[in-house]
Amino acid sequence: MYLNDDYGAVYVREKGELRYVNADAPQQHRLSFKLCIDTSPSAGHGKRSDHFIFTYNKEGSLRYTVKSLFDISLQFIADHIEHVDSLVGFPEQMADKLFSVAEERHKFTNPQTAPRALQLFCEAYEELVLKSLCLRNRHLLISERLEEIKQFQSLESLDLYGCRLGDSHDIFKYVTSDALASLVKLFMGANRLSDAGLQRLTAPIRVMKKGLENLQLLDLSENPITEKGLGYLTCFPLLKKLDISRTNVKLNVTLKEFFRRKMGMVLSETALKEFAHSDCKTEGWAEQVINQWEITASEVPMKEDKPKTNALRFYGREKFVCETLNSLSRTNDVTKEDKVLVHFYKLDSCGGIASVEHNTHPTTVATVQKGKKRRLSVEVEEQSTVPLAKRQSLSALSAEDLDLLNSY
Repeated sequence: MYLNDDYGAVYVREKGELRYVNADAPQQHRLSFKLCIDTSPSAGHGKRSDHFIFTYNKEGSLRYTVKSLFDISLQFIADHIEHVDSLVGFPEQMADKLFSVAEERHKFTNPQTAPRALQLFCEAYEELVLKSLCLRNRHLLISERLEEIKQFQSLESLDLYGCRLGDSHDIFKYVTSDALASLVKLFMGANRLSDAGLQRLTAPIRVMKKGLENLQLLDLSENPITEKGLGYLTCFPLLKKLDISRTNVKLNVTLKEFFRRKMGMVLSETALKEFAHSDCKTEGWAEQVINQWEITASEVPMKEDKPKTNALRFYGREKFVCETLNSLSRTNDVTKEDKVLVHFYKLDSCGGIASVEHNTHPTTVATVQKGKKRRLSVEVEEQSTVPLAKRQSLSALSAEDLDLLNSY
């Protein structure tokens, strides 16, 4: 390239270097520097090679093609998903791809970005992100990923069987919140749940008329609940199927009469298939995310026991063996009772077993909630015309219920 007086100095780039061209003085100095992209530490990934697709042709030569601008844009958004304000109005087809890219970027497994990333998708796409969640026997996963689990706001089925929750686990506030007003199936078996825990679980709907108002199926098997705790279940207006197998409840005529008169339910002569957990599964975009959480939790190294703990285990070995043998003997004594399944169900209009219906439309829950709010406002107006003494008797709450309300 020749130098022209009209244009001034001319530079030519060759092999990544800029060379100054001057026809009159070819031996002049050379100005050179390398062109670098995303090589600064702030780029975070060094040189970007994920914008290219590498393939081999028939001859075995390596070929590469540039990804489309759409794919590159999705990668950029996924890398900074925690900084996005909202995904409301973003097309579902693109959101599905964006979720997959963010999953590949480990945005849902990183504790720093996972809660915010899941919140964005759940607020915009609700049941598409996760419709059914099975955490059966995964108590460690619940403890480590509770903040992430709380972001799922449109679940219809939740299986917490065997998670050893007890009566005061933090997940109860999530289960009884408005976020899970769409919940239809709840499995709480083998969770060491007593009458106090059942009171806590039903407090929001009993007192404030919110929470598990759409619940139709409930599993309370293998929990130390009694007849007193069953009285709290009358607050579920849509409950159709109940499992209280292997509890401290005694099956007799009085129990059957209680369910028939208070809840309109009868004892099933055969086991109900819904309580076999065969159909319970994790379903939605986040299915693989849950599996990845479990893999990550299993890779956490176990802490070494302290010397004091080892000494206690050694000297307390005899007591441990005795307790184990006693528990085994008690298990053998009640083996026959454990096989008895106590399933109750509500009769439909034709006298058969009422089926559990899922919410097919996302707006169903919102419509029900608005209707209930309007109905509650009418009830408040009606109660305002009732004498003061009668209103006080209607609104009387126990001290335990007031304590539970304060906890929420």
